[in-house]
Amino acid sequence: MVSRCSTVAFQGIEVVDVDVQVQMSAGLPAFTVVGLPDKAVAESRERVRAALGALGLSLPPKRITVNLAPADLLKEGSHFDLPIAIALLVAMGAVPEDAIAGYTALGELALDGAMLAVPGVLPAAIGASARDRGLICPAPQGGEAAWAGKIEVLAPDSLLALVNHFKGTQVLTAPAPKVAEHPPRRGDLGEIKGQETAKRALEVAAAGGHNLLMIGPPGAGKSMLAARLPDILPPMDAAEALEVSMIASVAGILRDGGLTRARPFRDPHHTASVAAMTGGGPRARPGEVSLAHLGVLFLDELPEFPRQVLESLRQPMEAGSVTVARASAHVTYPARIQVLAAMNPCRCGYLGDPDQACNRVPGCAIQYQSRISGPLFDRIDLHVDVPALSAADLTLPPPAEGSAEIAKRVTAARVVQRDRYDNVTTAGPRAPTPIRTNSEADGELLEAVATPEESGRRLLGQAVDRLKLSARGYHRVLRVARTLADLDASDGVRRRHVAEALGYRRISPRAAA
Repeated sequence: MVSRCSTVAFQGIEVVDVDVQVQMSAGLPAFTVVGLPDKAVAESRERVRAALGALGLSLPPKRITVNLAPADLLKEGSHFDLPIAIALLVAMGAVPEDAIAGYTALGELALDGAMLAVPGVLPAAIGASARDRGLICPAPQGGEAAWAGKIEVLAPDSLLALVNHFKGTQVLTAPAPKVAEHPPRRGDLGEIKGQETAKRALEVAAAGGHNLLMIGPPGAGKSMLAARLPDILPPMDAAEALEVSMIASVAGILRDGGLTRARPFRDPHHTASVAAMTGGGPRARPGEVSLAHLGVLFLDELPEFPRQVLESLRQPMEAGSVTVARASAHVTYPARIQVLAAMNPCRCGYLGDPDQACNRVPGCAIQYQSRISGPLFDRIDLHVDVPALSAADLTLPPPAEGSAEIAKRVTAARVVQRDRYDNVTTAGPRAPTPIRTNSEADGELLEAVATPEESGRRLLGQAVDRLKLSARGYHRVLRVARTLADLDASDGVRRRHVAEALGYRRISPRAAA
């Protein structure tokens, strides 16, 4: 007789059904796990044996074979502990077979039988909902699984509690959907004196989801400005929160088993590798570009990142997704990111400063700025100078306008864009994805919503010839101009919007010199 329990394996944020089969037969006592398990799955034998012992049960002196089907799919992670234990309990007659027939189970077992949190509960719950099945998961993640919809979720804190529930001696209550606490604010834009041009560019970037590069000497406030961007971005709606939380769940970083409404803000160090940035490793885990999906990826000291890492950003910046191709896996993760970058004008940082002049001009600036390729620079919508502040600037009173006032304008502009692009989608790697901001509009749609008035078209045409803008650069100017018009609550794109958008455009970082 073969007993079974259903569980899942992960390919990116997608789930694949796995059938855990247990057979006990006569022969020398043995406990074997087959079906292409990794080291963590193979070690589940000892965790399951100890957890059953904590219940007062011991494995019978038989030949026990655990098969994880399909056998040609690599099984990774400790979440196979619970389904293996359940299938063993059914084979031993401790749990009725029909009691677990309609459930998908995943969870790690401690040696005392307690259930420990595992990555991927949210996508597993959504997959179970699509198959009209219930879900069994660890208690700390019940609030995460409850977001999957109208499915039965069992979230016991131990294997003993689950067995008692199936026997009818204990009732497990359904967990309620949980929302994680909002992260603390990083500061207020009203605390930053001066830098009005940079603040305006930050507002435009937030309103339209545009990429932004800030260029200035050390201590000018670039990092302070970047840290305050999340507080002026609108909160995510339910669909966006679900997308972001699924990635965080697979990565194992979903806090306290609850969904978050705050947009991600990722700021990797410049020593990050390509695999850390775009995803990869033995399990093809999501990288920083996917963990920042629908949020901000802040790259401080942009030229200090390895050239290969910077070039790996070009695909996700354009396509909104990243494909991790390995010999053992081929996984696509969503990566609709807003890149916020900061850099010094040269290696020493004081190019053009009359008081601390760079003593290696122009070689220092040329060598430093050439680390950013033209194609990558062309993908950044807004380029703004952040000059050093004078003593007079620092003694000015605080600005009257802070993050709250700017956030209201950003939210209003986002509402206009949401209404404009309602029911408009673009082709995605797996399925069509909705357009949410002006930065995602392209082709005929962009021409339809962002074509300027006659005087604006003439100005833009002159700028294209004079600045030698590429087709990508031309379209990015249109997108920024459309966002500026939305901030002004203007139906059409005016000449002043085109002029301001062109003011944020450079051909190369050398123009900052």
